[in-house]
Amino acid sequence: MKAIYKLLLLLIFIGVLAGLLLLPSPKSDNKTKVQNISENHFAGPFKVQVAINPEQAKVGNNHVQILLLNKDDKPVTNAVIKAVAEMPAMGSMPTMYAPAEISNEQMGLYQGQFELPMMGAWPLTLNIDAGAQGQAEISFDMGTSRKGLTFSSATPSTFAVTGNTEKRSTELQAKTFTIDAYRRQLIGVRTEEVTCIQMIKTLQASAIVTYDETRLTDINLKFDGWIEQLNADFIGKQVLKGQPLFSVYSPDLISLQDEYLQSLQRHQAGLKTATMRRLSLLDISQTQMRAIKKRGRAIDALPILSPMNGIIIKKNIVTGSAFKAGTKLLTLADLSSVWVEGEIYAKDLANISTGMSAHVFVDDKTDTPLLGKVSFIEPVLNNATRTARVRIQLANPDGLLRPEQYVRLQLQLELGPRLVVPREAVVFSGKNRIVFLDLGEGRLQARKITTGESNENFIEVLDGLVHGDLIVSSGNFLIASESKMKSGTEQW
Repeated sequence: MKAIYKLLLLLIFIGVLAGLLLLPSPKSDNKTKVQNISENHFAGPFKVQVAINPEQAKVGNNHVQILLLNKDDKPVTNAVIKAVAEMPAMGSMPTMYAPAEISNEQMGLYQGQFELPMMGAWPLTLNIDAGAQGQAEISFDMGTSRKGLTFSSATPSTFAVTGNTEKRSTELQAKTFTIDAYRRQLIGVRTEEVTCIQMIKTLQASAIVTYDETRLTDINLKFDGWIEQLNADFIGKQVLKGQPLFSVYSPDLISLQDEYLQSLQRHQAGLKTATMRRLSLLDISQTQMRAIKKRGRAIDALPILSPMNGIIIKKNIVTGSAFKAGTKLLTLADLSSVWVEGEIYAKDLANISTGMSAHVFVDDKTDTPLLGKVSFIEPVLNNATRTARVRIQLANPDGLLRPEQYVRLQLQLELGPRLVVPREAVVFSGKNRIVFLDLGEGRLQARKITTGESNENFIEVLDGLVHGDLIVSSGNFLIASESKMKSGTEQW
Protein backbone atom coordinates (compact mmCIF):
# COMPACT_ATOMS: atom_id res chain seq x y z
CA MET A 1 0.00 0.00 0.00
CA LYS A 2 2.83 2.37 0.85
CA ALA A 3 4.51 1.49 -2.41
CA ILE A 4 1.35 2.42 -4.32
CA TYR A 5 1.12 5.76 -2.44
CA LYS A 6 4.75 6.61 -3.27
CA LEU A 7 4.22 5.74 -6.92
CA LEU A 8 1.13 8.03 -7.04
CA LEU A 9 3.07 10.99 -5.58
CA LEU A 10 5.86 10.45 -8.10
CA LEU A 11 3.40 10.49 -10.98
CA ILE A 12 1.80 13.74 -9.72
CA PHE A 13 5.23 15.43 -9.43
CA ILE A 14 6.17 14.32 -12.93
CA GLY A 15 2.87 15.69 -14.30
CA VAL A 16 3.31 19.09 -12.65
CA LEU A 17 6.88 19.36 -13.93
CA ALA A 18 5.79 18.46 -17.45
CA GLY A 19 3.05 21.09 -17.31
CA LEU A 20 5.50 23.80 -16.30
CA LEU A 21 7.82 22.84 -19.13
CA LEU A 22 4.99 23.00 -21.64
CA LEU A 23 3.83 26.52 -20.58
CA PRO A 24 4.73 29.23 -23.17
CA SER A 25 7.58 31.54 -22.17
CA PRO A 26 6.48 35.16 -21.36
CA LYS A 27 6.80 37.66 -24.22
CA SER A 28 9.60 40.12 -23.96
CA ASP A 29 8.60 43.77 -23.40
CA ASN A 30 8.76 45.57 -26.66
CA LYS A 31 9.60 48.73 -24.80
CA THR A 32 13.09 47.67 -23.88
CA LYS A 33 14.23 49.79 -21.03
CA VAL A 34 17.59 51.49 -21.55
CA GLN A 35 19.58 53.55 -19.13
CA ASN A 36 19.71 57.27 -19.83
CA ILE A 37 23.13 58.87 -20.25
CA SER A 38 22.05 62.54 -20.43
CA GLU A 39 19.01 64.70 -21.13
CA ASN A 40 16.93 64.19 -24.27
CA HIS A 41 17.34 66.41 -27.32
CA PHE A 42 14.98 66.26 -30.27
CA ALA A 43 16.37 65.99 -33.80
CA GLY A 44 14.20 64.96 -36.74
CA PRO A 45 12.47 61.64 -35.86
CA PHE A 46 14.84 60.86 -32.98
CA LYS A 47 15.50 61.51 -29.33
CA VAL A 48 19.23 61.86 -28.83
CA GLN A 49 21.32 61.72 -25.65
CA VAL A 50 25.03 62.49 -25.82
CA ALA A 51 27.75 62.37 -23.16
CA ILE A 52 31.54 62.66 -23.26
CA ASN A 53 34.20 61.21 -21.00
CA PRO A 54 35.97 62.97 -19.44
CA GLU A 55 33.11 65.38 -18.78
CA GLN A 56 35.42 68.30 -19.66
CA ALA A 57 37.02 67.67 -23.05
CA LYS A 58 40.80 67.54 -22.97
CA VAL A 59 43.72 67.62 -25.37
CA GLY A 60 44.21 64.00 -26.45
CA ASN A 61 41.76 61.07 -26.48
CA ASN A 62 38.12 61.62 -25.50
CA HIS A 63 35.23 59.15 -25.42
CA VAL A 64 31.72 59.91 -26.67
CA GLN A 65 28.50 57.96 -25.98
CA ILE A 66 25.30 58.41 -27.99
CA LEU A 67 21.90 56.97 -27.09
CA LEU A 68 19.50 56.99 -30.05
CA LEU A 69 15.76 56.45 -29.49
CA ASN A 70 12.67 56.87 -31.64
CA LYS A 71 9.57 58.82 -30.59
CA ASP A 72 8.26 55.75 -28.65
CA ASP A 73 11.52 55.51 -26.67
CA LYS A 74 12.54 52.33 -28.53
CA PRO A 75 16.26 51.97 -29.28
CA VAL A 76 17.30 52.70 -32.86
CA THR A 77 19.88 50.19 -34.01
CA ASN A 78 22.18 49.91 -37.01
CA ALA A 79 22.19 53.64 -37.64
CA VAL A 80 25.22 55.22 -39.28
CA ILE A 81 26.45 58.10 -37.14
CA LYS A 82 29.23 60.43 -38.22
CA ALA A 83 30.64 62.58 -35.43
CA VAL A 84 33.19 65.34 -35.86
CA ALA A 85 34.52 68.09 -33.59
CA GLU A 86 35.59 71.17 -35.52
CA MET A 87 37.68 74.19 -34.57
CA PRO A 88 36.74 77.02 -36.99
CA ALA A 89 39.42 78.85 -38.94
CA MET A 90 40.80 82.03 -37.40
CA GLY A 91 43.08 84.40 -39.26
CA SER A 92 45.75 82.39 -41.05
CA MET A 93 45.01 79.23 -39.04
CA PRO A 94 42.90 76.77 -41.12
CA THR A 95 39.89 74.85 -39.85
CA MET A 96 40.85 71.76 -37.81
CA TYR A 97 38.75 68.59 -37.54
CA ALA A 98 38.66 65.80 -34.95
CA PRO A 99 36.46 62.96 -36.30
CA ALA A 100 35.22 60.08 -34.17
CA GLU A 101 34.73 56.46 -35.27
CA ILE A 102 31.23 55.55 -34.00
CA SER A 103 30.07 51.95 -33.56
CA ASN A 104 26.82 50.40 -32.30
CA GLU A 105 27.79 48.69 -29.04
CA GLN A 106 24.34 47.83 -27.58
CA MET A 107 20.65 48.36 -28.32
CA GLY A 108 20.53 52.05 -29.32
CA LEU A 109 23.86 52.83 -27.66
CA TYR A 110 26.73 54.03 -29.83
CA GLN A 111 30.29 54.81 -28.76
CA GLY A 112 33.45 56.23 -30.24
CA GLN A 113 36.66 58.16 -29.60
CA PHE A 114 38.06 61.42 -30.92
CA GLU A 115 41.38 63.14 -30.35
CA LEU A 116 41.71 66.90 -29.82
CA PRO A 117 45.10 68.30 -30.93
CA MET A 118 44.88 71.58 -28.98
CA MET A 119 42.88 73.54 -26.44
CA GLY A 120 39.96 75.72 -27.50
CA ALA A 121 36.37 75.56 -28.70
CA TRP A 122 35.48 72.38 -30.58
CA PRO A 123 31.77 72.34 -31.57
CA LEU A 124 30.61 68.73 -31.96
CA THR A 125 28.25 67.77 -34.81
CA LEU A 126 26.48 64.42 -35.27
CA ASN A 127 25.04 63.29 -38.61
CA ILE A 128 22.56 60.44 -38.10
CA ASP A 129 21.34 58.16 -40.90
CA ALA A 130 18.94 55.42 -39.83
CA GLY A 131 17.75 54.46 -43.29
CA ALA A 132 13.96 54.20 -43.51
CA GLN A 133 13.60 55.52 -39.97
CA GLY A 134 14.99 58.91 -41.00
CA GLN A 135 17.98 61.21 -40.90
CA ALA A 136 18.94 64.14 -38.66
CA GLU A 137 21.78 66.42 -37.61
CA ILE A 138 22.45 67.78 -34.15
CA SER A 139 25.21 70.08 -32.86
CA PHE A 140 26.64 70.87 -29.43
CA ASP A 141 29.06 73.45 -28.11
CA MET A 142 32.10 71.76 -26.62
CA GLY A 143 35.35 73.17 -25.34
CA THR A 144 38.36 72.34 -23.26
CA SER A 145 37.63 75.21 -20.85
CA ARG A 146 34.29 73.99 -19.48
CA LYS A 147 32.46 70.81 -18.61
CA GLY A 148 29.83 68.98 -20.62
CA LEU A 149 28.05 69.70 -23.86
CA THR A 150 25.68 72.59 -24.56
CA PHE A 151 22.94 72.04 -27.13
CA SER A 152 23.41 74.34 -30.12
CA SER A 153 21.04 73.35 -32.93
CA ALA A 154 19.34 70.41 -34.56
CA THR A 155 17.13 69.30 -37.42
CA PRO A 156 13.57 70.35 -36.44
CA SER A 157 11.76 67.61 -34.60
CA THR A 158 8.97 65.74 -36.40
CA PHE A 159 7.09 64.85 -33.22
CA ALA A 160 7.97 67.21 -30.32
CA VAL A 161 4.77 69.02 -29.27
CA THR A 162 4.04 72.24 -27.38
CA GLY A 163 3.99 71.64 -23.65
CA ASN A 164 6.89 69.20 -23.64
CA THR A 165 9.17 70.37 -20.86
CA GLU A 166 12.32 69.09 -22.51
CA LYS A 167 14.35 71.32 -24.85
CA ARG A 168 13.36 71.25 -28.50
CA SER A 169 15.44 72.44 -31.40
CA THR A 170 12.50 74.35 -32.82
CA GLU A 171 12.42 76.49 -29.68
CA LEU A 172 16.02 77.60 -29.97
CA GLN A 173 16.67 80.73 -32.00
CA ALA A 174 20.15 80.26 -33.35
CA LYS A 175 23.27 78.24 -32.99
CA THR A 176 25.67 79.20 -30.28
CA PHE A 177 29.40 78.72 -30.32
CA THR A 178 32.07 78.94 -27.70
CA ILE A 179 35.29 80.93 -27.60
CA ASP A 180 37.44 80.31 -24.57
CA ALA A 181 39.12 83.06 -22.59
CA TYR A 182 42.51 82.52 -24.25
CA ARG A 183 41.15 82.93 -27.77
CA ARG A 184 39.04 85.90 -26.69
CA GLN A 185 42.19 87.61 -25.53
CA LEU A 186 43.93 86.87 -28.83
CA ILE A 187 41.01 88.26 -30.84
CA GLY A 188 40.64 91.29 -28.57
CA VAL A 189 37.01 90.70 -27.62
CA ARG A 190 35.29 93.45 -25.61
CA THR A 191 31.67 93.47 -24.51
CA GLU A 192 29.18 96.22 -23.70
CA GLU A 193 25.60 96.34 -22.52
CA VAL A 194 22.75 97.44 -24.74
CA THR A 195 21.74 100.83 -23.34
CA CYS A 196 19.35 103.73 -23.84
CA ILE A 197 20.72 107.22 -24.59
CA GLN A 198 19.51 110.63 -25.70
CA MET A 199 20.56 110.14 -29.30
CA ILE A 200 21.91 113.00 -31.40
CA LYS A 201 22.49 112.57 -35.10
CA THR A 202 24.83 114.80 -37.06
CA LEU A 203 23.40 115.42 -40.51
CA GLN A 204 25.75 116.55 -43.27
CA ALA A 205 24.51 117.97 -46.59
CA SER A 206 25.94 119.81 -49.55
CA ALA A 207 24.53 123.32 -49.82
CA ILE A 208 24.78 126.44 -51.93
CA VAL A 209 24.81 130.12 -51.02
CA THR A 210 22.00 132.18 -52.56
CA TYR A 211 20.77 135.77 -52.32
CA ASP A 212 18.51 136.70 -49.45
CA GLU A 213 15.45 137.46 -51.55
CA THR A 214 14.13 139.83 -48.91
CA ARG A 215 17.16 142.04 -49.55
CA LEU A 216 16.83 142.43 -53.31
CA THR A 217 15.73 145.74 -54.84
CA ASP A 218 14.74 146.53 -58.44
CA ILE A 219 15.47 150.04 -59.70
CA ASN A 220 12.73 151.31 -62.03
CA LEU A 221 11.17 154.72 -62.63
CA LYS A 222 7.57 155.89 -62.87
CA PHE A 223 8.14 158.14 -65.86
CA ASP A 224 9.63 157.90 -69.34
CA GLY A 225 13.08 159.27 -70.08
CA TRP A 226 16.69 158.78 -71.09
CA ILE A 227 19.84 157.79 -69.21
CA GLU A 228 22.36 160.60 -69.03
CA GLN A 229 25.39 159.97 -66.76
CA LEU A 230 25.68 156.28 -65.68
CA ASN A 231 27.58 155.59 -62.46
CA ALA A 232 26.26 152.05 -61.97
CA ASP A 233 28.17 150.96 -65.00
CA PHE A 234 28.96 147.26 -64.37
CA ILE A 235 27.58 144.20 -62.64
CA GLY A 236 29.14 143.46 -59.27
CA LYS A 237 29.88 147.07 -58.47
CA GLN A 238 29.41 148.02 -54.82
CA VAL A 239 27.04 150.95 -54.21
CA LEU A 240 26.16 152.80 -51.02
CA LYS A 241 22.82 154.11 -49.89
CA GLY A 242 22.28 157.67 -51.22
CA GLN A 243 24.97 157.33 -53.87
CA PRO A 244 23.90 158.39 -57.43
CA LEU A 245 23.30 155.41 -59.70
CA PHE A 246 22.64 157.41 -62.84
CA SER A 247 20.99 160.66 -63.94
CA VAL A 248 17.93 160.88 -66.17
CA TYR A 249 16.45 163.37 -68.59
CA SER A 250 12.65 163.40 -68.74
CA PRO A 251 10.50 166.17 -70.28
CA ASP A 252 7.61 165.16 -68.00
CA LEU A 253 9.82 165.45 -64.93
CA ILE A 254 11.15 168.87 -66.04
CA SER A 255 7.57 170.17 -66.52
CA LEU A 256 6.66 169.00 -63.02
CA GLN A 257 9.76 170.71 -61.58
CA ASP A 258 8.74 173.93 -63.32
CA GLU A 259 5.25 173.75 -61.83
CA TYR A 260 6.81 173.29 -58.41
CA LEU A 261 9.04 176.33 -58.84
CA GLN A 262 6.10 178.45 -60.09
CA SER A 263 4.05 177.50 -57.03
CA LEU A 264 6.91 178.71 -54.86
CA GLN A 265 7.24 182.00 -56.75
CA ARG A 266 3.49 182.72 -56.64
CA HIS A 267 3.18 181.58 -53.07
CA GLN A 268 0.34 179.28 -54.05
CA ALA A 269 0.19 176.88 -51.15
CA GLY A 270 -2.36 174.57 -52.72
CA LEU A 271 -0.38 174.22 -55.95
CA LYS A 272 2.86 173.77 -54.00
CA THR A 273 1.37 170.93 -51.98
CA ALA A 274 -0.02 169.24 -55.09
CA THR A 275 3.24 169.44 -57.04
CA MET A 276 5.30 168.24 -54.07
CA ARG A 277 2.98 165.26 -53.71
CA ARG A 278 3.31 164.44 -57.42
CA LEU A 279 7.12 164.65 -57.19
CA SER A 280 7.05 162.40 -54.10
CA LEU A 281 4.94 159.82 -55.96
CA LEU A 282 7.65 159.80 -58.63
CA ASP A 283 10.17 158.92 -55.89
CA ILE A 284 11.78 162.36 -55.85
CA SER A 285 13.07 162.80 -52.30
CA GLN A 286 12.63 165.81 -50.02
CA THR A 287 16.36 166.44 -50.32
CA GLN A 288 16.09 166.65 -54.09
CA MET A 289 13.08 168.98 -53.82
CA ARG A 290 15.10 171.33 -51.60
CA ALA A 291 17.93 171.20 -54.13
CA ILE A 292 15.49 172.23 -56.91
CA LYS A 293 14.13 175.04 -54.74
CA LYS A 294 17.65 176.26 -53.93
CA ARG A 295 18.73 176.11 -57.57
CA GLY A 296 15.68 178.07 -58.70
CA ARG A 297 15.28 176.19 -61.94
CA ALA A 298 14.58 172.61 -63.06
CA ILE A 299 17.37 170.04 -63.05
CA ASP A 300 17.65 168.70 -66.59
CA ALA A 301 19.58 165.50 -65.62
CA LEU A 302 18.10 164.51 -62.28
CA PRO A 303 20.28 162.01 -60.33
CA ILE A 304 18.62 158.77 -59.16
CA LEU A 305 20.04 157.69 -55.79
CA SER A 306 20.64 154.16 -54.43
CA PRO A 307 18.02 153.20 -51.82
CA MET A 308 20.38 150.71 -50.08
CA ASN A 309 23.89 149.41 -49.64
CA GLY A 310 24.55 146.52 -51.98
CA ILE A 311 25.98 145.34 -55.25
CA ILE A 312 24.62 145.50 -58.76
CA ILE A 313 23.54 142.01 -59.86
CA LYS A 314 21.51 142.94 -62.94
CA LYS A 315 21.94 145.86 -65.36
CA ASN A 316 19.71 146.60 -68.34
CA ILE A 317 20.91 150.12 -69.28
CA VAL A 318 23.85 151.96 -70.74
CA THR A 319 24.49 155.70 -71.18
CA GLY A 320 21.87 157.13 -73.51
CA SER A 321 19.37 154.29 -73.07
CA ALA A 322 15.74 155.30 -73.37
CA PHE A 323 13.33 153.75 -70.93
CA LYS A 324 9.63 153.55 -70.30
CA ALA A 325 7.93 153.92 -66.98
CA GLY A 326 8.15 150.64 -65.02
CA THR A 327 11.09 149.23 -66.96
CA LYS A 328 13.56 147.33 -64.74
CA LEU A 329 16.82 149.23 -65.03
CA LEU A 330 18.97 147.71 -62.28
CA THR A 331 18.74 145.06 -59.54
CA LEU A 332 20.65 145.56 -56.29
CA ALA A 333 21.41 142.89 -53.66
CA ASP A 334 22.38 143.40 -50.05
CA LEU A 335 24.91 140.65 -49.19
CA SER A 336 25.19 141.50 -45.49
CA SER A 337 22.81 138.56 -45.03
CA VAL A 338 22.54 135.50 -47.31
CA TRP A 339 20.66 132.22 -47.55
CA VAL A 340 22.31 128.82 -47.50
CA GLU A 341 20.11 126.10 -49.00
CA GLY A 342 20.71 122.36 -48.73
CA GLU A 343 18.80 119.35 -50.03
CA ILE A 344 17.63 117.07 -47.21
CA TYR A 345 16.12 113.60 -47.68
CA ALA A 346 12.51 113.10 -46.64
CA LYS A 347 13.35 110.63 -43.84
CA ASP A 348 15.30 113.32 -41.96
CA LEU A 349 12.85 116.20 -42.39
CA ALA A 350 10.70 115.16 -39.41
CA ASN A 351 13.62 115.93 -37.08
CA ILE A 352 14.27 119.42 -38.48
CA SER A 353 12.36 122.50 -37.38
CA THR A 354 12.59 126.22 -38.06
CA GLY A 355 14.69 128.10 -35.54
CA MET A 356 17.12 125.24 -34.86
CA SER A 357 20.83 126.03 -35.02
CA ALA A 358 22.96 125.09 -38.01
CA HIS A 359 26.66 125.13 -38.86
CA VAL A 360 28.00 126.09 -42.27
CA PHE A 361 31.54 125.12 -43.28
CA VAL A 362 33.30 127.04 -46.03
CA ASP A 363 35.97 125.31 -48.12
CA ASP A 364 38.73 124.06 -45.82
CA LYS A 365 37.84 126.31 -42.88
CA THR A 366 36.50 123.39 -40.87
CA ASP A 367 37.67 124.82 -37.55
CA THR A 368 35.59 127.97 -37.79
CA PRO A 369 32.03 127.12 -38.86
CA LEU A 370 29.54 129.92 -39.43
CA LEU A 371 26.47 129.82 -37.17
CA GLY A 372 22.96 130.33 -38.48
CA LYS A 373 19.37 129.20 -37.96
CA VAL A 374 16.91 127.25 -40.05
CA SER A 375 14.48 129.80 -41.46
CA PHE A 376 12.48 127.74 -43.95
CA ILE A 377 11.71 124.09 -44.83
CA GLU A 378 10.31 123.56 -48.28
CA PRO A 379 6.84 121.97 -47.99
CA VAL A 380 7.11 120.08 -51.30
CA LEU A 381 9.54 117.30 -52.23
CA ASN A 382 11.60 117.32 -55.40
CA ASN A 383 10.09 114.46 -57.40
CA ALA A 384 13.41 113.47 -58.95
CA THR A 385 15.62 113.48 -55.86
CA ARG A 386 12.97 112.95 -53.13
CA THR A 387 14.52 115.80 -51.17
CA ALA A 388 13.33 119.15 -49.87
CA ARG A 389 15.24 122.41 -49.52
CA VAL A 390 16.17 123.55 -46.04
CA ARG A 391 17.16 127.20 -45.80
CA ILE A 392 19.57 128.75 -43.32
CA GLN A 393 19.56 132.49 -42.62
CA LEU A 394 23.19 133.53 -42.21
CA ALA A 395 24.79 136.89 -41.40
CA ASN A 396 27.56 137.80 -43.84
CA PRO A 397 29.04 141.11 -42.66
CA ASP A 398 32.51 140.42 -44.07
CA GLY A 399 31.26 139.19 -47.44
CA LEU A 400 32.91 135.77 -46.96
CA LEU A 401 29.93 134.01 -48.50
CA ARG A 402 29.18 134.65 -52.16
CA PRO A 403 26.06 133.60 -54.07
CA GLU A 404 26.46 130.32 -55.99
CA GLN A 405 29.29 129.27 -53.65
CA TYR A 406 29.24 125.62 -52.50
CA VAL A 407 29.43 125.01 -48.75
CA ARG A 408 28.75 122.16 -46.33
CA LEU A 409 25.72 122.25 -44.07
CA GLN A 410 25.71 120.49 -40.70
CA LEU A 411 22.65 120.00 -38.48
CA GLN A 412 22.48 118.39 -35.04
CA LEU A 413 19.25 116.37 -34.89
CA GLU A 414 17.98 115.53 -31.41
CA LEU A 415 16.26 112.15 -31.75
CA GLY A 416 15.31 111.66 -28.10
CA PRO A 417 15.78 108.45 -26.05
CA ARG A 418 16.77 105.46 -28.19
CA LEU A 419 17.93 101.89 -27.49
CA VAL A 420 21.40 101.68 -29.04
CA VAL A 421 24.48 99.53 -29.56
CA PRO A 422 27.99 100.70 -30.52
CA ARG A 423 28.39 101.05 -34.27
CA GLU A 424 31.38 98.69 -34.29
CA ALA A 425 29.25 95.97 -32.65
CA VAL A 426 27.11 95.52 -35.76
CA VAL A 427 28.18 93.28 -38.64
CA PHE A 428 26.62 94.23 -41.98
CA SER A 429 25.77 91.14 -44.02
CA GLY A 430 23.83 92.13 -47.11
CA LYS A 431 20.46 93.41 -45.91
CA ASN A 432 20.95 91.78 -42.50
CA ARG A 433 22.41 93.40 -39.39
CA ILE A 434 24.07 90.95 -36.97
CA VAL A 435 25.39 91.32 -33.43
CA PHE A 436 26.99 88.69 -31.21
CA LEU A 437 25.18 88.14 -27.93
CA ASP A 438 27.36 87.07 -24.98
CA LEU A 439 25.49 84.28 -23.17
CA GLY A 440 28.17 83.76 -20.52
CA GLU A 441 30.64 80.92 -19.94
CA GLY A 442 32.32 81.73 -23.23
CA ARG A 443 29.18 81.12 -25.31
CA LEU A 444 28.23 83.53 -28.08
CA GLN A 445 25.16 83.67 -30.29
CA ALA A 446 24.69 85.52 -33.57
CA ARG A 447 21.54 87.63 -33.30
CA LYS A 448 19.77 89.33 -36.20
CA ILE A 449 18.53 92.80 -35.27
CA THR A 450 16.41 95.49 -36.87
CA THR A 451 18.13 98.85 -36.87
CA GLY A 452 16.88 102.42 -37.10
CA GLU A 453 18.73 105.72 -36.89
CA SER A 454 22.50 105.92 -36.52
CA ASN A 455 25.20 108.46 -35.77
CA GLU A 456 28.98 108.42 -35.64
CA ASN A 457 29.13 106.14 -32.58
CA PHE A 458 25.82 104.31 -32.15
CA ILE A 459 23.12 102.47 -34.09
CA GLU A 460 19.53 102.36 -32.88
CA VAL A 461 18.02 98.91 -32.25
CA LEU A 462 14.33 98.55 -33.08
CA ASP A 463 14.04 94.79 -32.56
CA GLY A 464 16.17 91.81 -31.56
CA LEU A 465 17.73 93.07 -28.31
CA VAL A 466 16.56 94.42 -24.97
CA HIS A 467 18.08 96.85 -22.51
CA GLY A 468 20.89 95.19 -20.56
CA ASP A 469 21.79 92.48 -23.12
CA LEU A 470 25.54 91.92 -23.26
CA ILE A 471 26.98 92.09 -26.76
CA VAL A 472 30.42 91.94 -28.33
CA SER A 473 31.64 95.41 -29.26
CA SER A 474 35.12 94.63 -30.59
CA GLY A 475 36.63 91.84 -32.67
CA ASN A 476 33.36 91.06 -34.44
CA PHE A 477 34.76 90.21 -37.85
CA LEU A 478 37.21 87.71 -36.41
CA ILE A 479 34.37 86.27 -34.33
CA ALA A 480 32.27 85.97 -37.49
CA SER A 481 35.11 83.98 -39.02
CA GLU A 482 35.40 81.96 -35.82
CA SER A 483 31.73 81.07 -35.88
CA LYS A 484 32.12 79.77 -39.45
CA MET A 485 28.59 80.81 -40.29
CA LYS A 486 27.26 78.68 -37.44
CA SER A 487 25.15 81.39 -35.91
CA GLY A 488 22.11 80.40 -37.90
CA THR A 489 22.08 80.45 -41.71
CA GLU A 490 18.81 82.39 -41.77
CA GLN A 491 20.44 85.24 -39.91
CA TRP A 492 23.39 85.46 -42.27
